[in-house]
Amino acid sequence: MLQFPHFLYSTVPTNFSDLLWVGFWYGVLSKFKMNKTAIIYARVSSSGSQESRQNTERQVKALLTYAQSCELQVERTFEEHISGAKRNSERLGLQECLRYAKDNQIGVILFSELSRAGRQIWEVLETVKYCVDNKINMYFQKEGLQLFDGDKVNGVMAIYISCLSFCAEKERENIAFRLAQGRQLAIEKGVKMGRKEGSIKTLDQLATEYAAVIKSLKRGQTIRNTAKICGVSISTVQRVKKAFNL
Repeated sequence: MLQFPHFLYSTVPTNFSDLLWVGFWYGVLSKFKMNKTAIIYARVSSSGSQESRQNTERQVKALLTYAQSCELQVERTFEEHISGAKRNSERLGLQECLRYAKDNQIGVILFSELSRAGRQIWEVLETVKYCVDNKINMYFQKEGLQLFDGDKVNGVMAIYISCLSFCAEKERENIAFRLAQGRQLAIEKGVKMGRKEGSIKTLDQLATEYAAVIKSLKRGQTIRNTAKICGVSISTVQRVKKAFNL
């Protein structure tokens, strides 16, 4: 049986043999040293409603429970209310989450499911590559998958993630196709499509309702800061900014 050399728990090594033992045990012990820091990314499609906030809370609560069971230290939680149809470049919360993980050498990012990492397979793979390049693990709770196995990328899981992303993307395309067919059939039957008359807000109505948002943007605040200051969603700030060309 291997025994720890006396200098590991007593004095500084005094000869070449002891130095070799230091190198050996340092290598052994370092394999058991793991980065136990984590952050959570949660997203729901709709914004502003009480239901959407509750959905986000459920994601966060489930991931916090998982983190506790794995003795992970959750450093920060990122929550985002934005449509899943948006590109990753438009998901400011996700971009901030990835930057934070890199800058703070976070061990793992916790996601409720794979779709939170991107809408299309190429975006998911781009996110995965970013994490691999920066030695950041990814955990997807619904699928029970994680990117790294110890300090190495789990090749099987990487392929599995790609396959699941591809299947999910194709299913979304099929759903969109069936919806388009149903919409066309309804139009042919004389069903009136679109919003009800008067339901679209005018610029004057928007200016009145979101005066604080407009004022904040004119002062040079970022979209994310404006959303926090005014208590609205990021997508709402983006919509107001676009409407008034701010």
